[in-house]
Amino acid sequence: MAAMSQSISTKPPSGMRDFLAADVIRRRHVLAVVQRVYESFGFVPLETPTIENLSTLLGKYGPEGDQLLYRLLHRRERLQRALAETPVTELGLADEGLRYDLTVPLARVVANYRDLPAYYKRYQIQPVWRADRPAKGRFREFYQCDVDVTGTKSRVADAEVCGAVAQVLRELGFTDFRLLANHRELLRGFVAAAGIPAELEGTALIALDKLDKIGREGVLAELETKGIAAAAAQELLATLDRAREPGALEQFAAGDGPLAEPARDLLAVFAAAAHGPAGAQLVFDPTLARGLSYYTGPIFEIACAGLSGSLGGGGRYDHLIGMFGKQQIPAVGFSLGLERVLLVMEERGMFPPLPIGPEVLLCRFPDVAPAEALRVATALRAQGLRVEVFADTPGLGKQLGYAAAVGAGFALILGSAELAAGTVALKDLRSGEQVQVPVAQVAERVRAG
Repeated sequence: MAAMSQSISTKPPSGMRDFLAADVIRRRHVLAVVQRVYESFGFVPLETPTIENLSTLLGKYGPEGDQLLYRLLHRRERLQRALAETPVTELGLADEGLRYDLTVPLARVVANYRDLPAYYKRYQIQPVWRADRPAKGRFREFYQCDVDVTGTKSRVADAEVCGAVAQVLRELGFTDFRLLANHRELLRGFVAAAGIPAELEGTALIALDKLDKIGREGVLAELETKGIAAAAAQELLATLDRAREPGALEQFAAGDGPLAEPARDLLAVFAAAAHGPAGAQLVFDPTLARGLSYYTGPIFEIACAGLSGSLGGGGRYDHLIGMFGKQQIPAVGFSLGLERVLLVMEERGMFPPLPIGPEVLLCRFPDVAPAEALRVATALRAQGLRVEVFADTPGLGKQLGYAAAVGAGFALILGSAELAAGTVALKDLRSGEQVQVPVAQVAERVRAG
């Protein structure tokens, strides 16, 4: 057979990554903290399928979100029939897609299972996919760590999801983060006050959501290209500037106009969260928009000093579950972005020392049978040690060099004399000290350093 004329790339697809040992260990460290904290708040786990029906996903994220869905083509026979039809439609080609987030699948689950608790507190840690343009800290496949409460409009629920996320960040070592908070109805009032027509409200909010990425001039330019008059766009940003002034939220709440109720609603969230982990971090930010269209009330986002973009966000979505059934069920949630958290922690050197690889490499001379080496390794693993057995029997220097390369702190040298005596030669690869130790005492000696 002729050789292939084109080599196959060994890189993963753009925006997706391989995770080697050090990466996986760091991810496990963060996820262990997330899971422990979420469960300490009373949230229970949920996992949903990677693939959802397109009818579940479409129309929940807004026009831009719909464009970022990964669609799955039909199986061969059905696809061939679809391609033969005129016209060829999107749903004719695909009726399933990869999940875009974890909130819409949750809404489907709550609508589908009638025996869930009336107040359902769930957490979910799974990957999601978006056909987006990759950038630093942004990927096409990434993990979200969600907490949500369904079945109540109480601001205790809003405070709890904010508190759980704030506690995670604290336990990971973050000290300079803020939880920005706004209200979608406040934003609607700001948009209307600027003279922007109601039919362009969604367009204005999508552009406003990019303020921290493209700046004021970028937002003004996008608003103008979307058909919003320059004067109205300028007035919107000026209105938001005025809303930033100290005491503005309290003034809105004290009035009787369209801003009063959402302002009081947001202040109630602040009051509920005051004595919890999120209390000191919650800050009113009138420019916060959150681009997803399903939000209905308070919205949140994590801002970290010196970081462009956020570590996560969320909000209240009281009408989303009702899209899957006849009953409207209120809900609120917060999503922590694992990839962004990992990136910042790595850049700042925030990870504690994490064990990677074996503690002990078992080296042997040729006169030791493989079965005997594995018997000793099994005994050491029973003592709780992480043990790797060097598979071959080259010179001892090569085996010790490999031990250093994989980060083992100790090498255990096994020969026929040691087997007969029930001992091993234990070499500390950091100090160079080597001692004879009974097999039963190896773990004690390793842990003593």
